[in-house]
Amino acid sequence: MKYKNLFFDLDDTLWAFSANARDTFEEMYDKYGLGAFFDSFEHFYSLYQQRNTELWIEYGNGRITKEELNRQRFLYPLEAVGAGDSALAVAYSEGFFSVIPTKSRLMPHAKEVLEYLVSRYNLFILSNGFHELQSRKMHSAGIDHYFKKVILSDDIGLLKPAPQLFYFALSATQSELRDSLMIGDSWEADMVGANGVGMHHAFYNVSGRTEFPFKPTYLLKDLKELMQIL
Repeated sequence: MKYKNLFFDLDDTLWAFSANARDTFEEMYDKYGLGAFFDSFEHFYSLYQQRNTELWIEYGNGRITKEELNRQRFLYPLEAVGAGDSALAVAYSEGFFSVIPTKSRLMPHAKEVLEYLVSRYNLFILSNGFHELQSRKMHSAGIDHYFKKVILSDDIGLLKPAPQLFYFALSATQSELRDSLMIGDSWEADMVGANGVGMHHAFYNVSGRTEFPFKPTYLLKDLKELMQIL
């Protein structure tokens, strides 16, 4: 298959979201004195991650708004330890969102791979992230110039794996399904979404997943494998 258009997920596919988010949360934990309420940073972060995952599912299913997602995920850890201070939650939420897009850590070999691909293919971002963050994150990491267009769930109010978002991305980039490839680390969002519209897909298996409901077009352990495939 000769591809022309490559659609990349951003977070934890190219930009190291998990590492950058953890670093930012540790900074905010110290800055806002959250150690007064939690046994440790790990205690705080485990509470945050558990509820955050649930809230993103609710948001993806249209049960809550983006604003409610952000309000609840920052307030919940405090409420869980009996310190439901909404003003404090707002403060560290604002601190988090001001700092995280300045982080520049990338996934291994991301820049090397993009440098190899940029002259050979049309590169696009297809992400569930928010407008106010994604472009700043890409700029901070020095990868924004590789991409011809950034397509976000915010554009149409639907998250991957919604087929409408994939069709919107194809239309917005004037790409054909038959010569496009989706590359991402989320099985549920990226692979299920691409497979659902008949787009070829490369699963960047950073989580070490061993069971697959269907066979991905390509299975990657390292982004550098794209340089052999493409």
